[in-house]
Amino acid sequence: MKKNKKKTIIIGTGSGIGRALAFKLSGEGYLVGLTGRNPEKLKALQAELPGESVARPLDLRDPREAIHSLGNLIMYMQGMDLMIINAGVLFRNEELVWAKEEETVKVNVAGFAAMANSAVHYFQKQKSGTLVGISSVAGHRGSGRSPAYNASKAFMINYMEGLRQKLFGTAIRVIDVRPGFVDTDMIRGNRGLFGVISPEQAADQIFRAIRKGKKKVYVPGWWGPLTYCFRKLPEWIYHSGYKKYLSWDTRVRARRS
Repeated sequence: MKKNKKKTIIIGTGSGIGRALAFKLSGEGYLVGLTGRNPEKLKALQAELPGESVARPLDLRDPREAIHSLGNLIMYMQGMDLMIINAGVLFRNEELVWAKEEETVKVNVAGFAAMANSAVHYFQKQKSGTLVGISSVAGHRGSGRSPAYNASKAFMINYMEGLRQKLFGTAIRVIDVRPGFVDTDMIRGNRGLFGVISPEQAADQIFRAIRKGKKKVYVPGWWGPLTYCFRKLPEWIYHSGYKKYLSWDTRVRARRS
């Protein structure tokens, strides 16, 4: 393990954007720390990467244990220059089943904050580093289908802004990445999606944002002005339109089942 090699840890590399980022950063010469719930998936990914990597199980549903696992991984890798927090869960939860809401909060809120907090403390001691959080355009408005998910992304957006304020004037960067629709397991099967991009396209755009030192980036970029307009919609228009969408989506699913 080369001491002068760039080092990144990606929280959540089992599939989707996290997996694509692992390939991208490995190809760019990084030593990549792979994390996720499934050790077998991590080993399989490690065998496919073009460069050197380290794999460690890590489960954000237990934030305290995740902090401990992260600390051990940083020590084993002899440092960290870049942390990307990608892990998250999304449930369709029209029935408001509490177990689904609770797991979303545990992983997307408490788990995310635990990893971001740990990374910032490490980077402060090092006096440099980059933290990247994969939030979502969903964080700009609520969702009756997945209330906790959209709220969790809003938490991430505001938490990262708070960290940027805290770290203002230092050499530590905090980058908020807000993807739109990316072709992952989270959204497959949903109707009415548009502008869907591949995880590899998302990874390329995220890596460009890291190199440029952006503070926040929409993926793809046109989501920026679109969400600005979306946020300006009066609540009654937003709720009425969303209800019509859900009704249409339910009918389509019923016909196809």
